[in-house]
Amino acid sequence: MPQCNGNKKMVQYCLFYIALSFFSHLTFANMANTQKSTERWQQIEHHARLQTVYFHAWGGDPQINSYIQWVAKQVNEKYQINLVHVKLADTSEAVSRVLAEKAADNNTQGSVDLIWINGANFATMSEHSLLLSQWANYLPNFKYTDPNNNPAVTYDFGIATNGMESPWGQSSLTFYYDSATIKTPPETLNALLKWSENNPGRFSYPKPSDYLGMSFLKYALTVLHQHSSDEIKNQLNQVVNAKTKDKILAPLWQFLDTLHPTLWRKGSHFMQSSAQMRRLIDDTELSLAFTFSSAEIPAAVARYDLIPSIRSYAMADGSLSNTHFVAIPYNASHAPGAQVVANFLLSPAAQAYKQRPEVWGDKTVLIQHTLAPKQQALFTHHNTHPSALPIDAIKRTLNEPHPSWVKAIQMGWQARYGVSQ
Repeated sequence: MPQCNGNKKMVQYCLFYIALSFFSHLTFANMANTQKSTERWQQIEHHARLQTVYFHAWGGDPQINSYIQWVAKQVNEKYQINLVHVKLADTSEAVSRVLAEKAADNNTQGSVDLIWINGANFATMSEHSLLLSQWANYLPNFKYTDPNNNPAVTYDFGIATNGMESPWGQSSLTFYYDSATIKTPPETLNALLKWSENNPGRFSYPKPSDYLGMSFLKYALTVLHQHSSDEIKNQLNQVVNAKTKDKILAPLWQFLDTLHPTLWRKGSHFMQSSAQMRRLIDDTELSLAFTFSSAEIPAAVARYDLIPSIRSYAMADGSLSNTHFVAIPYNASHAPGAQVVANFLLSPAAQAYKQRPEVWGDKTVLIQHTLAPKQQALFTHHNTHPSALPIDAIKRTLNEPHPSWVKAIQMGWQARYGVSQ
């Protein structure tokens, strides 16, 4: 280092030298960290080869099941990983299995390697330390989600993921109707109530034990509080407060008390699942329904599970929306393979293929400006099916309430409406 005492030019030169040395040190440190990350990932890929990864994921949609089979073929060809889709009726089945394994001190040979999860199920697994932490943020493809500027990929229903979940896609509540019998569908919650009063028996929703039924109730609760004070609205994003719970839920019960007599079977009986609701639409018993998988609608029409006159749309007062993730249980038998599969699910190729309407139509979690031009080009496609949700249909999104509200809503609903169902 040069002597820094002397004239002004020497001092300037010394300052420049110090700055150059500092940034050179940072550059070499970054290079070393990059090299370390690359070597770490290479080791994970090495250990993942020939592993069988048991992916526990909801199996209720043929289109989604088909996409997972495509993923299985891809990871087998690229990494020699055997991906097995364990189809679930409800994600809580996998949560209960991991809980049981922990209770039995099975901390290394778990039967669940990867799980499709979000919301209340994530909150439960996080609370009981059932998930592997600080792995998702180190996936090579995670950078494409722009996590520093996109909190949707690092928070799940308001709870920090802490690297326990890797984002997979984004979904929004989508309504659909029979255009042969409805010319102008209701586009707000209040309009839906009036429409149901004028068309009794033509709408309903599944029990809130079903994910979709609960989604409808959360949509209604959120909309009913759109004009409430910020203090009240903020409580929906926090753990349920026993002192204010009844006050916050009261508008929902008042709304349902008015809505239920207008529903299918006059609200004396509720469907068990979204599949049953879709069948009732196809049988023309119902004229209006909803889903959290917008691509389900054109796919169902294409395979003749829904009539051709079905059309999709988004509510003008907001669409309940969330990010869904994949996670690895703390005791997964094949964690390296699960990480490689999760990284592939985040690849531009897999995300672009999943977003195609004829494949799944699930919105990507990747941020376009993080992608190279060739990667961006993968997402160029045209949505032409008449039953599909128009690309620009969702004008306003609604955040999911805190997961603790699920139990509060379920218990309140069961006490009021579920005794004879």
